[in-house]
Amino acid sequence: MGQAVDFLNSIIWSPVLVYLLLATGLYFSFATRFMQVRHLKEMIRLLFGGQESEQGVSSFQAFALAVSGRVGTGNIAGVATAIALGGPGALFWMWVIAFLGAGSAFVESTLAQIYKVEIDNQYRGGPSYYIEKGLGIKWYAVLFAISSVIAMGFLLPGVQANSIASSVNTAFGLSPYITGGIIVVLLATIIFGGVHRMGKVAEILVPFMAGAYILVALIIIAVNIVQLPAVFMLIFKSAFGVDAAFGGILGMAISWGVKRGIYSNEAGQGTGPMAAGAAEVSHPAKQGLVQAFSVYIDTLFVCSATGFMILLTGAYNVRDNVGGFIVENIPGVEYGPAYTQMAVDSFMPGFGSKFVAIALFLFAFTTLMAYYYYAETCIVYLFKGGHHHKLVVNLMRFALLAAIYYGAVRTASLAWGLGDVGVGLMAWLNIIAIILLRKPALQSLKDYEEQKAQGLDPQYDSIKLGVKNAEFWEGGYKHHPDYKKHHHNI
Repeated sequence: MGQAVDFLNSIIWSPVLVYLLLATGLYFSFATRFMQVRHLKEMIRLLFGGQESEQGVSSFQAFALAVSGRVGTGNIAGVATAIALGGPGALFWMWVIAFLGAGSAFVESTLAQIYKVEIDNQYRGGPSYYIEKGLGIKWYAVLFAISSVIAMGFLLPGVQANSIASSVNTAFGLSPYITGGIIVVLLATIIFGGVHRMGKVAEILVPFMAGAYILVALIIIAVNIVQLPAVFMLIFKSAFGVDAAFGGILGMAISWGVKRGIYSNEAGQGTGPMAAGAAEVSHPAKQGLVQAFSVYIDTLFVCSATGFMILLTGAYNVRDNVGGFIVENIPGVEYGPAYTQMAVDSFMPGFGSKFVAIALFLFAFTTLMAYYYYAETCIVYLFKGGHHHKLVVNLMRFALLAAIYYGAVRTASLAWGLGDVGVGLMAWLNIIAIILLRKPALQSLKDYEEQKAQGLDPQYDSIKLGVKNAEFWEGGYKHHPDYKKHHHNI
């Protein structure tokens, strides 16, 4: 099975996809006049504005749900994998795809809001909805939904569960079979509670876990501050093939940096828009800006924290292209969460391994929660709500829990391979869609900026802007019952 998975990945993750993701992010950055820089202050302001409603979650809850999906195994094990296979320069290419990916994240999340719908008294949005309503290609929308259910419900959970089990086993000696059972029980109590319960859990856990992790990283960086300039030089020289040792793997640095960057921050993959579509906001661009900021949180903060801890402490190996090593600082250690555990342990003996295991548990657990929500969103799309889809949702819940348990006890390489297949399929389908459907999103940003310049709290009206099939916004947000209740905070 491993060979079949590797073959699939060689096709899906060809250089074409890697450079398409970079090019798309670059295009949207120019098309929005680098809104990820111009509107940074506005992103933060909007993050804490808005309230949840009966139908939707608040901007911050949607942001936290998206971050919970983004901040996961990719931030700890994924960064280690990128360094092991692409060298220190892979971290630079993770930064690049995060900066450019913020443009893609804005466009896809704004589209999710423009074409969102209300089903069973809950807001739903995402690629399937904007592909069908915006592009008018039903079969394409169905294909994305099916791919997402397979990826989020069956392929990707194994990566998160496997990394949790591996790190817990390293730190506490607990059997993966026991760890898998604990994850399944805890997650079941949350996913059976619906999007509001998931939003509230994410709202509490995400700031706590990310903050604690970054704090430990800052302490390690401060202690090793004299080595920081040398590490930066190593990253940049390796990123461009200038460093003699890593010159031969320049292509691997770009490929693995982009691949693991996308795996981690999910910009362009199509998952973030599903969380964005659930938010209660008065203008689609508001949530687009908030979701763009979540890419920064994921990669520029959390992934960088991991990368610097690993490189500053030297707790890494780098493979060459012929089965050997360019750098072998920790012989016999398999790449993954163990790199990060050893990095923190070298500074805080007896604490580091346990701390990383707990951090990874929280990171990956909230990601599993987000995966469930994304899979559920696509099932609701496929079955259009109503009582007939509830049986399918419940079946998917049990299938997801089974996939999580299976993932906890299988090999890491197979788990990552299957995860890459899922991410790659979704990225291909979504990136093409948002390129074709870019006009309403870019128009939304322009409308938002014009209203802000007039001193208004922007309100979106799809009829006024000539956007078809955006029924939710016809006549403007002020026509909705929640407007009077929440407009002063949104």
